[in-house]
Amino acid sequence: MGELVPGGNLALPGGAVTVRVPGPFDVSALVTDDGGRVRDDGDFVFFNQPAAPGAVLRGDALTVDPPGLRTGATRVTVVVSPADPETALGGLPSPTLHVTDAKNRPLARFTPRRPGPETVLLLAELYRRGDRWKLRALGQGYADGLAGLARDFGVDVVDDTSPTAPLPASVAPGPDGFPPAAGSVADPDGFLPLVNSARATGGSPPLSLDGRLMSAARVHAGAMAAAGRLGVETPDGVSVYQRVIGSGFAYLAVGEHLVSGPRTAAEFVAYCLRTDGPRRTLHDPAFTHAGLAYVHDGPSGDVYWTALWARPFTPDGLAGTAAAVIDLTNRERTRHGLPPLSADPLLTTAAQAHSADMVARAFCAHTAPDGGQPWDRAAAAGSTRRSVGENIACGQRSPADVVEGWMNSPGHRANILTPGFTHIGVGFAGGGRAGTYWTQLFGG
Repeated sequence: MGELVPGGNLALPGGAVTVRVPGPFDVSALVTDDGGRVRDDGDFVFFNQPAAPGAVLRGDALTVDPPGLRTGATRVTVVVSPADPETALGGLPSPTLHVTDAKNRPLARFTPRRPGPETVLLLAELYRRGDRWKLRALGQGYADGLAGLARDFGVDVVDDTSPTAPLPASVAPGPDGFPPAAGSVADPDGFLPLVNSARATGGSPPLSLDGRLMSAARVHAGAMAAAGRLGVETPDGVSVYQRVIGSGFAYLAVGEHLVSGPRTAAEFVAYCLRTDGPRRTLHDPAFTHAGLAYVHDGPSGDVYWTALWARPFTPDGLAGTAAAVIDLTNRERTRHGLPPLSADPLLTTAAQAHSADMVARAFCAHTAPDGGQPWDRAAAAGSTRRSVGENIACGQRSPADVVEGWMNSPGHRANILTPGFTHIGVGFAGGGRAGTYWTQLFGG
Protein backbone atom coordinates (compact mmCIF):
# COMPACT_ATOMS: atom_id res chain seq x y z
CA MET A 1 0.00 0.00 0.00
CA GLY A 2 1.39 3.40 -0.98
CA GLU A 3 1.50 6.59 1.06
CA LEU A 4 0.43 9.60 -1.00
CA VAL A 5 1.64 13.19 -0.56
CA PRO A 6 -0.28 16.31 -1.66
CA GLY A 7 -0.48 16.27 -5.45
CA GLY A 8 0.43 12.57 -5.61
CA ASN A 9 -1.39 10.36 -8.11
CA LEU A 10 -2.53 6.74 -8.00
CA ALA A 11 -3.66 4.73 -11.03
CA LEU A 12 -6.89 2.96 -10.09
CA PRO A 13 -7.77 -0.60 -11.06
CA GLY A 14 -10.90 -1.30 -13.07
CA GLY A 15 -14.16 -1.47 -11.18
CA ALA A 16 -15.37 0.22 -8.04
CA VAL A 17 -13.09 1.75 -5.41
CA THR A 18 -13.91 2.83 -1.88
CA VAL A 19 -12.44 5.80 -0.03
CA ARG A 20 -12.94 5.84 3.73
CA VAL A 21 -12.16 8.54 6.28
CA PRO A 22 -12.57 7.19 9.83
CA GLY A 23 -12.94 9.50 12.78
CA PRO A 24 -15.12 12.50 13.73
CA PHE A 25 -15.68 13.56 10.13
CA ASP A 26 -18.47 13.79 7.58
CA VAL A 27 -17.58 12.61 4.08
CA SER A 28 -19.21 14.10 0.97
CA ALA A 29 -18.48 14.21 -2.75
CA LEU A 30 -19.10 16.37 -5.81
CA VAL A 31 -19.48 14.75 -9.23
CA THR A 32 -18.34 17.14 -11.97
CA ASP A 33 -17.22 17.44 -15.56
CA ASP A 34 -13.79 18.54 -16.80
CA GLY A 35 -14.66 22.15 -15.98
CA GLY A 36 -15.23 21.32 -12.32
CA ARG A 37 -18.97 22.01 -12.54
CA VAL A 38 -21.84 19.92 -11.25
CA ARG A 39 -24.67 19.37 -13.73
CA ASP A 40 -27.46 19.67 -11.15
CA ASP A 41 -28.16 19.15 -7.44
CA GLY A 42 -28.06 15.37 -7.89
CA ASP A 43 -24.26 15.57 -8.27
CA PHE A 44 -23.79 16.50 -4.58
CA VAL A 45 -23.45 13.36 -2.44
CA PHE A 46 -23.61 14.00 1.31
CA PHE A 47 -25.36 12.83 4.47
CA ASN A 48 -28.79 14.07 3.38
CA GLN A 49 -28.38 12.75 -0.17
CA PRO A 50 -26.13 9.69 0.12
CA ALA A 51 -26.34 8.36 -3.42
CA ALA A 52 -25.90 9.43 -7.03
CA PRO A 53 -25.33 7.32 -10.15
CA GLY A 54 -22.01 5.57 -9.60
CA ALA A 55 -21.38 7.02 -6.11
CA VAL A 56 -22.78 5.74 -2.79
CA LEU A 57 -22.00 7.08 0.69
CA ARG A 58 -22.33 4.69 3.64
CA GLY A 59 -21.20 6.28 6.88
CA ASP A 60 -17.54 7.20 6.56
CA ALA A 61 -17.03 5.33 3.27
CA LEU A 62 -17.71 6.52 -0.26
CA THR A 63 -17.80 3.90 -3.01
CA VAL A 64 -17.32 5.11 -6.57
CA ASP A 65 -17.93 2.94 -9.62
CA PRO A 66 -16.57 5.07 -12.51
CA PRO A 67 -18.49 3.29 -15.31
CA GLY A 68 -21.70 3.91 -13.40
CA LEU A 69 -21.29 7.69 -13.12
CA ARG A 70 -23.73 9.87 -15.03
CA THR A 71 -22.93 10.80 -18.62
CA GLY A 72 -20.27 13.49 -18.88
CA ALA A 73 -18.86 12.98 -15.38
CA THR A 74 -15.06 12.89 -15.39
CA ARG A 75 -14.24 13.78 -11.80
CA VAL A 76 -15.35 13.01 -8.23
CA THR A 77 -14.00 15.34 -5.54
CA VAL A 78 -13.91 13.84 -2.04
CA VAL A 79 -14.57 16.30 0.78
CA VAL A 80 -14.36 15.99 4.57
CA SER A 81 -15.78 18.28 7.21
CA PRO A 82 -16.14 17.94 11.00
CA ALA A 83 -19.08 15.84 12.13
CA ASP A 84 -19.69 18.64 14.65
CA PRO A 85 -20.30 21.73 12.46
CA GLU A 86 -19.09 24.04 15.26
CA THR A 87 -15.64 22.44 15.26
CA ALA A 88 -12.71 23.58 13.12
CA LEU A 89 -10.71 20.85 11.43
CA GLY A 90 -7.62 22.15 13.20
CA GLY A 91 -9.14 21.01 16.49
CA LEU A 92 -9.33 17.40 15.27
CA PRO A 93 -6.71 14.81 14.29
CA SER A 94 -5.64 15.02 10.66
CA PRO A 95 -8.10 13.01 8.55
CA THR A 96 -6.63 9.94 6.86
CA LEU A 97 -8.01 8.72 3.55
CA HIS A 98 -7.93 4.95 3.00
CA VAL A 99 -8.37 3.70 -0.58
CA THR A 100 -9.40 0.10 -1.29
CA ASP A 101 -10.40 -1.80 -4.41
CA ALA A 102 -13.60 -3.75 -5.10
CA LYS A 103 -12.25 -6.73 -3.08
CA ASN A 104 -11.40 -4.47 -0.11
CA ARG A 105 -7.68 -4.73 -0.78
CA PRO A 106 -5.76 -1.61 0.33
CA LEU A 107 -4.41 0.56 -2.49
CA ALA A 108 -3.16 3.74 -0.83
CA ARG A 109 -3.42 6.03 2.16
CA PHE A 110 -3.19 9.81 2.42
CA THR A 111 -2.87 12.02 5.50
CA PRO A 112 -2.63 15.74 4.66
CA ARG A 113 -0.94 18.40 6.74
CA ARG A 114 -3.12 19.23 9.73
CA PRO A 115 -5.53 22.05 8.80
CA GLY A 116 -5.84 25.31 10.72
CA PRO A 117 -9.14 27.23 10.99
CA GLU A 118 -10.63 25.61 7.89
CA THR A 119 -13.98 23.85 8.22
CA VAL A 120 -13.78 21.80 5.03
CA LEU A 121 -10.97 19.93 3.29
CA LEU A 122 -10.79 18.92 -0.37
CA LEU A 123 -9.10 15.62 0.42
CA ALA A 124 -8.77 13.90 -2.95
CA GLU A 125 -10.25 13.61 -6.41
CA LEU A 126 -10.90 10.67 -8.69
CA TYR A 127 -10.47 11.76 -12.29
CA ARG A 128 -10.45 10.27 -15.77
CA ARG A 129 -7.46 10.49 -18.08
CA GLY A 130 -8.22 8.90 -21.44
CA ASP A 131 -9.82 5.56 -20.66
CA ARG A 132 -8.21 5.22 -17.21
CA TRP A 133 -9.18 6.57 -13.81
CA LYS A 134 -6.74 7.92 -11.26
CA LEU A 135 -6.84 9.34 -7.75
CA ARG A 136 -5.00 12.55 -6.85
CA ALA A 137 -4.31 13.56 -3.23
CA LEU A 138 -5.25 17.23 -2.62
CA GLY A 139 -5.34 18.38 1.02
CA GLN A 140 -6.76 21.81 0.08
CA GLY A 141 -8.30 23.65 3.07
CA TYR A 142 -11.51 25.66 2.77
CA ALA A 143 -12.88 28.01 5.44
CA ASP A 144 -16.37 28.76 4.12
CA GLY A 145 -18.05 25.53 5.20
CA LEU A 146 -19.66 22.79 3.19
CA ALA A 147 -22.31 25.19 1.90
CA GLY A 148 -19.73 27.60 0.48
CA LEU A 149 -17.79 24.78 -1.10
CA ALA A 150 -20.89 23.35 -2.76
CA ARG A 151 -21.76 26.77 -4.18
CA ASP A 152 -18.30 27.12 -5.71
CA PHE A 153 -18.86 23.87 -7.58
CA GLY A 154 -22.21 25.12 -8.90
CA VAL A 155 -24.63 23.99 -6.17
CA ASP A 156 -26.67 26.42 -4.09
CA VAL A 157 -27.45 25.46 -0.51
CA VAL A 158 -30.49 26.48 1.49
CA ASP A 159 -29.46 26.99 5.12
CA ASP A 160 -31.55 26.41 8.22
CA THR A 161 -30.79 26.39 11.92
CA SER A 162 -30.69 22.59 11.95
CA PRO A 163 -27.24 21.04 11.45
CA THR A 164 -28.76 18.54 9.02
CA ALA A 165 -30.69 21.13 7.07
CA PRO A 166 -28.42 21.95 4.08
CA LEU A 167 -30.13 20.70 0.93
CA PRO A 168 -28.81 21.37 -2.55
CA ALA A 169 -30.86 23.18 -5.14
CA SER A 170 -29.79 23.91 -8.68
CA VAL A 171 -28.59 27.41 -9.47
CA ALA A 172 -27.68 28.97 -12.78
CA PRO A 173 -24.15 30.35 -13.05
CA GLY A 174 -23.68 34.08 -13.24
CA PRO A 175 -22.52 35.96 -16.35
CA ASP A 176 -18.93 34.96 -15.62
CA GLY A 177 -19.73 31.26 -15.74
CA PHE A 178 -19.29 30.85 -11.96
CA PRO A 179 -22.11 30.69 -9.42
CA PRO A 180 -22.52 33.50 -6.87
CA ALA A 181 -20.31 31.67 -4.40
CA ALA A 182 -21.43 33.49 -1.28
CA GLY A 183 -25.08 33.95 -2.11
CA SER A 184 -26.72 37.24 -2.97
CA VAL A 185 -24.30 40.07 -2.17
CA ALA A 186 -25.58 43.60 -1.60
CA ASP A 187 -23.92 46.39 -3.58
CA PRO A 188 -25.36 49.58 -2.06
CA ASP A 189 -22.67 51.79 -3.59
CA GLY A 190 -23.22 50.61 -7.16
CA PHE A 191 -19.61 49.41 -7.40
CA LEU A 192 -20.21 46.37 -9.63
CA PRO A 193 -21.97 48.16 -12.55
CA LEU A 194 -19.18 50.74 -12.62
CA VAL A 195 -16.48 48.07 -12.71
CA ASN A 196 -18.19 45.88 -15.27
CA SER A 197 -18.85 48.86 -17.52
CA ALA A 198 -15.15 49.74 -17.37
CA ARG A 199 -14.16 46.12 -18.04
CA ALA A 200 -16.50 45.95 -21.03
CA THR A 201 -14.69 48.88 -22.65
CA GLY A 202 -11.47 46.92 -22.26
CA GLY A 203 -12.96 43.74 -23.68
CA SER A 204 -12.93 41.87 -20.37
CA PRO A 205 -15.79 39.70 -19.08
CA PRO A 206 -17.94 40.92 -16.17
CA LEU A 207 -17.20 40.12 -12.54
CA SER A 208 -19.44 38.83 -9.75
CA LEU A 209 -19.37 40.17 -6.21
CA ASP A 210 -18.32 37.62 -3.60
CA GLY A 211 -19.30 37.91 0.04
CA ARG A 212 -16.03 36.45 1.28
CA LEU A 213 -13.99 38.98 -0.68
CA MET A 214 -16.27 41.75 0.61
CA SER A 215 -15.65 40.55 4.18
CA ALA A 216 -11.87 40.36 3.72
CA ALA A 217 -11.86 43.83 2.12
CA ARG A 218 -13.87 45.27 4.99
CA VAL A 219 -11.52 43.85 7.64
CA HIS A 220 -8.43 45.06 5.81
CA ALA A 221 -9.82 48.54 5.18
CA GLY A 222 -10.67 48.75 8.88
CA ALA A 223 -7.16 47.71 9.88
CA MET A 224 -5.64 50.33 7.58
CA ALA A 225 -7.94 53.02 8.95
CA ALA A 226 -7.03 52.09 12.53
CA ALA A 227 -3.34 52.35 11.67
CA GLY A 228 -3.82 55.53 9.68
CA ARG A 229 -1.85 54.26 6.67
CA LEU A 230 -2.14 52.08 3.59
CA GLY A 231 -0.39 48.73 3.40
CA VAL A 232 -0.62 45.21 2.01
CA GLU A 233 0.31 44.12 5.52
CA THR A 234 -1.18 46.00 8.49
CA PRO A 235 0.55 46.55 11.87
CA ASP A 236 -1.10 43.42 13.27
CA GLY A 237 1.15 41.43 10.94
CA VAL A 238 -1.68 40.15 8.72
CA SER A 239 -1.56 40.59 4.95
CA VAL A 240 -4.55 41.24 2.74
CA TYR A 241 -3.90 37.85 1.08
CA GLN A 242 -4.08 36.06 4.41
CA ARG A 243 -7.41 37.77 5.00
CA VAL A 244 -8.70 36.54 1.64
CA ILE A 245 -7.70 32.94 2.39
CA GLY A 246 -9.01 33.28 5.95
CA SER A 247 -12.39 34.35 4.60
CA GLY A 248 -12.67 31.01 2.79
CA PHE A 249 -11.76 32.20 -0.72
CA ALA A 250 -8.94 30.00 -2.04
CA TYR A 251 -7.64 31.59 -5.23
CA LEU A 252 -5.57 30.98 -8.32
CA ALA A 253 -5.22 34.68 -9.15
CA VAL A 254 -5.49 37.71 -6.91
CA GLY A 255 -5.11 41.48 -7.15
CA GLU A 256 -5.82 44.39 -4.85
CA HIS A 257 -6.25 48.16 -4.82
CA LEU A 258 -5.50 49.88 -1.50
CA VAL A 259 -6.43 53.55 -1.75
CA SER A 260 -7.27 56.50 0.49
CA GLY A 261 -9.03 59.64 -0.62
CA PRO A 262 -11.97 58.81 -2.92
CA ARG A 263 -15.37 59.59 -1.39
CA THR A 264 -17.57 57.46 -3.59
CA ALA A 265 -17.38 54.22 -5.56
CA ALA A 266 -17.43 56.26 -8.76
CA GLU A 267 -14.40 58.27 -7.61
CA PHE A 268 -12.64 55.04 -6.62
CA VAL A 269 -13.17 53.41 -10.02
CA ALA A 270 -12.13 56.63 -11.75
CA TYR A 271 -8.90 56.58 -9.73
CA CYS A 272 -8.24 52.97 -10.80
CA LEU A 273 -8.66 53.91 -14.45
CA ARG A 274 -6.30 56.90 -14.36
CA THR A 275 -2.97 55.04 -14.34
CA ASP A 276 -1.65 52.00 -16.16
CA GLY A 277 -1.01 49.62 -13.27
CA PRO A 278 -4.36 49.92 -11.50
CA ARG A 279 -6.17 49.99 -14.85
CA ARG A 280 -4.52 46.72 -15.92
CA THR A 281 -5.63 45.08 -12.67
CA LEU A 282 -9.22 46.26 -13.04
CA HIS A 283 -9.31 45.05 -16.66
CA ASP A 284 -7.47 41.77 -16.04
CA PRO A 285 -9.54 39.01 -17.72
CA ALA A 286 -8.13 36.42 -15.31
CA PHE A 287 -10.34 37.75 -12.51
CA THR A 288 -13.91 36.53 -12.11
CA HIS A 289 -14.90 37.82 -8.66
CA ALA A 290 -14.49 41.04 -6.70
CA GLY A 291 -15.08 42.58 -3.30
CA LEU A 292 -14.96 46.22 -2.14
CA ALA A 293 -15.13 47.95 1.22
CA TYR A 294 -14.22 51.32 2.69
CA VAL A 295 -13.83 52.61 6.24
CA HIS A 296 -13.65 56.18 7.53
CA ASP A 297 -10.73 57.04 9.77
CA GLY A 298 -12.39 59.13 12.48
CA PRO A 299 -9.46 61.37 13.56
CA SER A 300 -8.36 62.37 10.06
CA GLY A 301 -11.59 61.95 8.13
CA ASP A 302 -9.76 59.95 5.45
CA VAL A 303 -11.54 57.10 3.68
CA TYR A 304 -9.58 53.86 3.31
CA TRP A 305 -10.59 51.60 0.44
CA THR A 306 -9.77 47.97 -0.27
CA ALA A 307 -10.80 46.37 -3.56
CA LEU A 308 -10.03 42.69 -4.12
CA TRP A 309 -10.02 40.90 -7.46
CA ALA A 310 -9.66 37.14 -7.66
CA ARG A 311 -10.27 33.90 -9.48
CA PRO A 312 -11.23 30.92 -7.30
CA PHE A 313 -9.09 27.84 -6.91
CA THR A 314 -10.18 24.70 -8.74
CA PRO A 315 -8.09 21.57 -9.36
CA ASP A 316 -8.44 22.09 -13.12
CA GLY A 317 -7.40 25.71 -12.74
CA LEU A 318 -4.29 24.68 -10.82
CA ALA A 319 -3.39 22.20 -13.56
CA GLY A 320 -3.90 24.93 -16.18
CA THR A 321 -1.68 27.35 -14.28
CA ALA A 322 1.10 24.78 -14.06
CA ALA A 323 0.72 23.92 -17.76
CA ALA A 324 1.04 27.62 -18.67
CA VAL A 325 4.30 27.91 -16.71
CA ILE A 326 5.67 24.82 -18.46
CA ASP A 327 4.65 26.13 -21.87
CA LEU A 328 6.31 29.50 -21.29
CA THR A 329 9.44 27.79 -19.93
CA ASN A 330 9.65 25.56 -23.00
CA ARG A 331 9.27 28.54 -25.28
CA GLU A 332 12.39 30.02 -23.70
CA ARG A 333 14.26 26.74 -24.14
CA THR A 334 13.17 26.53 -27.79
CA ARG A 335 14.49 30.07 -28.43
CA HIS A 336 17.87 28.89 -27.20
CA GLY A 337 17.92 25.69 -29.23
CA LEU A 338 17.12 23.37 -26.31
CA PRO A 339 14.56 20.54 -26.29
CA PRO A 340 11.37 21.08 -24.30
CA LEU A 341 10.91 19.73 -20.79
CA SER A 342 8.29 17.08 -20.11
CA ALA A 343 5.90 17.34 -17.18
CA ASP A 344 6.80 14.87 -14.45
CA PRO A 345 4.08 13.94 -11.92
CA LEU A 346 6.55 13.19 -9.11
CA LEU A 347 8.39 16.48 -9.57
CA THR A 348 4.97 18.18 -9.73
CA THR A 349 4.02 16.60 -6.41
CA ALA A 350 7.21 17.85 -4.77
CA ALA A 351 6.91 21.34 -6.30
CA GLN A 352 3.29 21.71 -5.23
CA ALA A 353 4.11 20.54 -1.72
CA HIS A 354 6.89 23.14 -1.45
CA SER A 355 4.67 26.01 -2.60
CA ALA A 356 2.01 24.97 -0.09
CA ASP A 357 4.65 24.62 2.63
CA MET A 358 5.99 28.14 1.97
CA VAL A 359 2.48 29.50 2.55
CA ALA A 360 1.82 27.35 5.61
CA ARG A 361 5.14 28.05 7.34
CA ALA A 362 5.59 31.64 6.14
CA PHE A 363 8.92 31.43 4.32
CA CYS A 364 10.21 31.87 0.78
CA ALA A 365 13.40 29.88 0.39
CA HIS A 366 14.88 26.74 -1.13
CA THR A 367 15.77 25.46 2.34
CA ALA A 368 12.67 24.64 4.39
CA PRO A 369 12.55 25.46 8.12
CA ASP A 370 13.32 21.80 8.89
CA GLY A 371 16.39 21.88 6.63
CA GLY A 372 14.80 20.11 3.66
CA GLN A 373 16.37 20.79 0.26
CA PRO A 374 14.95 20.45 -3.29
CA TRP A 375 16.52 17.03 -3.83
CA ASP A 376 15.10 15.87 -0.49
CA ARG A 377 11.61 16.91 -1.57
CA ALA A 378 11.99 15.23 -4.95
CA ALA A 379 13.14 11.99 -3.35
CA ALA A 380 10.32 12.10 -0.78
CA ALA A 381 7.83 12.30 -3.66
CA GLY A 382 9.38 9.17 -5.19
CA SER A 383 11.53 10.78 -7.88
CA THR A 384 14.76 9.05 -8.87
CA ARG A 385 16.10 11.83 -11.14
CA ARG A 386 19.89 12.01 -10.93
CA SER A 387 20.08 15.80 -11.08
CA VAL A 388 17.62 18.25 -9.54
CA GLY A 389 17.30 22.03 -9.73
CA GLU A 390 14.72 24.41 -8.30
CA ASN A 391 13.39 27.90 -8.99
CA ILE A 392 11.06 29.64 -6.56
CA ALA A 393 9.33 33.02 -6.62
CA CYS A 394 6.93 34.87 -4.34
CA GLY A 395 4.51 37.61 -5.30
CA GLN A 396 4.27 37.30 -9.09
CA ARG A 397 0.67 37.40 -10.27
CA SER A 398 0.63 35.22 -13.40
CA PRO A 399 2.57 32.49 -15.21
CA ALA A 400 3.89 35.11 -17.66
CA ASP A 401 5.11 37.36 -14.83
CA VAL A 402 6.87 34.58 -12.95
CA VAL A 403 8.64 33.11 -15.99
CA GLU A 404 9.72 36.58 -17.10
CA GLY A 405 11.13 37.21 -13.63
CA TRP A 406 13.04 33.97 -13.63
CA MET A 407 14.47 34.69 -17.08
CA ASN A 408 15.66 38.11 -15.84
CA SER A 409 17.58 36.48 -12.97
CA PRO A 410 20.88 34.81 -13.95
CA GLY A 411 20.61 31.89 -11.53
CA HIS A 412 16.99 31.08 -12.32
CA ARG A 413 17.62 31.55 -16.03
CA ALA A 414 20.49 29.05 -15.82
CA ASN A 415 18.14 26.40 -14.42
CA ILE A 416 15.57 26.98 -17.16
CA LEU A 417 18.27 26.72 -19.83
CA THR A 418 20.23 23.79 -18.39
CA PRO A 419 20.68 21.30 -21.27
CA GLY A 420 20.81 18.30 -18.93
CA PHE A 421 17.34 18.85 -17.49
CA THR A 422 14.64 16.83 -19.24
CA HIS A 423 11.63 17.02 -16.91
CA ILE A 424 9.81 19.62 -14.81
CA GLY A 425 7.17 19.95 -12.12
CA VAL A 426 5.41 23.20 -11.19
CA GLY A 427 3.71 24.18 -7.94
CA PHE A 428 1.55 27.17 -7.01
CA ALA A 429 -0.14 28.22 -3.78
CA GLY A 430 -1.99 31.39 -2.80
CA GLY A 431 -1.98 33.13 0.57
CA GLY A 432 0.74 34.11 3.02
CA ARG A 433 2.44 37.49 3.13
CA ALA A 434 3.39 37.56 -0.56
CA GLY A 435 0.07 36.37 -2.00
CA THR A 436 1.48 33.86 -4.51
CA TYR A 437 4.18 31.21 -4.12
CA TRP A 438 5.67 29.47 -7.18
CA THR A 439 8.00 26.50 -7.51
CA GLN A 440 9.70 24.97 -10.54
CA LEU A 441 11.46 21.65 -9.89
CA PHE A 442 13.72 20.38 -12.66
CA GLY A 443 15.10 16.88 -13.12
CA GLY A 444 17.49 15.16 -15.44
